[in-house]
Amino acid sequence: MTNQEEFPVPVYDTLEPIYGEGSQLEEARIRFENLKSKFLAIFGQPPQVFARSPGRVNLIGEHIDYEGYSVLPMAIRQDTIVAIRKNEDERIIRVANVIDEKYTTCTYPADPDQELDLRNHRWGHYFICGYKGYYDYAKLKGVDVGQPIGIDVLVDGIVPTGSGLSSSSAFVCSSLIAIMTAFGAKFPKKQIAQVSCECERHVGTQSGGMDQAISIMAKNGFAQLIDFNPLRATDVQLPVGGSFVIAHSLTDSQKAVTAAKNYNNRIVECRLASIVLGIKLGMKPEEAISRVKTLSDVEGLCLSFANSHKSSDPILAVKELLKEEPYTAEEIENITEEKLTSFFSSNPAYLNVVEVAEHYRLHQRATHVYSEAQRVHAFQEIVSSNLSQEKMLMKLGDLMNESHYSCSVLYECSCPELEELVNICRGNGALGARLTGAGWGGCAVALVKEGMVPEFILNLKKKFYQSRIERGIITENDLDLYIFASKPSSGAAILKF
Repeated sequence: MTNQEEFPVPVYDTLEPIYGEGSQLEEARIRFENLKSKFLAIFGQPPQVFARSPGRVNLIGEHIDYEGYSVLPMAIRQDTIVAIRKNEDERIIRVANVIDEKYTTCTYPADPDQELDLRNHRWGHYFICGYKGYYDYAKLKGVDVGQPIGIDVLVDGIVPTGSGLSSSSAFVCSSLIAIMTAFGAKFPKKQIAQVSCECERHVGTQSGGMDQAISIMAKNGFAQLIDFNPLRATDVQLPVGGSFVIAHSLTDSQKAVTAAKNYNNRIVECRLASIVLGIKLGMKPEEAISRVKTLSDVEGLCLSFANSHKSSDPILAVKELLKEEPYTAEEIENITEEKLTSFFSSNPAYLNVVEVAEHYRLHQRATHVYSEAQRVHAFQEIVSSNLSQEKMLMKLGDLMNESHYSCSVLYECSCPELEELVNICRGNGALGARLTGAGWGGCAVALVKEGMVPEFILNLKKKFYQSRIERGIITENDLDLYIFASKPSSGAAILKF
């Protein structure tokens, strides 16, 4: 096991170290040749550098990274490539896409202090996140970056959007790395992951850091246990004999667009749960509000409470101290002795949540976070154990099923299409299946015995996708984009030809 967060992003002059051999390498060659020729056609000059970052599938550990807990994702082969060239003749940023009929060219001023219009959500905003992040970090480190100049950008992304496979973070990461390289800067992977997490917040998503960390630090052939505070990635060897099949529910997970009611709402509920727990476990209200940010901040208090009741499970404190019925804002304010709008006043994204939220389910959200954190470590212990391959795969599948139940019932981040898909997966031989990513649409991931993968995929096509093809939601030719098996793939890289 190696920790790689202090290494820089690798630089290659050939595609083989990233894409291996065979059809995947041939597909990559075609994409890069197309990118080069299209860049030349659009901008009149070839790109200076390419940067690529992969999407990811989270095997277990959903919605706990922003609470400070470890997660266990792996990178997938689908990635986003950003080709870039400095343009010193103009002070504008032009962001084009190889699929120009769907993603029209976005133009922005070459101004790192610009504010993004979040009411007018444009795909090019994700590149500007990376751009702003680079300048913010350079300023923090006292690096003289001179006057902003123009940048020409062409993007080729094959991570399905709205899939829960982190297409947005792959785009932001590859953008940041491309900008950094074009401007001659070198940051360690750890710092790139941190900066890309922070700068994605410019589109209004309060990300926890898992997506960026795995996209930057993934290693071919290994999943990664990602720890936070401090950020660390540890290789996890997955068991032989099992394969992960990723299947799209065909319902888009619009994380940035629906943040106030979904993703950011859950972050606010977790923060409120942690503050209320802190107060009920002896902290003064003003102390809890100023010091407690995540459920991991009060886990020690919850464990002390559990120990006094002859238990070692922090969930006991949740069961005893947080009611199962939803809390109103007024009930929480009576406990905290402060208006919610007051202690969220510095964060517009959280204020948006408070404006639209009707109630807060604190008991359920805290129970999910603490139990899911336990499942991540159980998963790692199982793959490191001496169990037989058969028993190991069965136990991992059980953990994935428990995780899905918790996400669906306690965290309420599933949707009817995901429930249907997960049930079909389990009914057709999956040892375990669960939603992956933010939820509210996107993908499911299923653990399947390696020899069963072709039959399993065929059954999913018949029982889930065929009716969608007949209704015109997707075409037969698109199926390989929406269902595929994946081994752990390599992380971000810089390419200079």
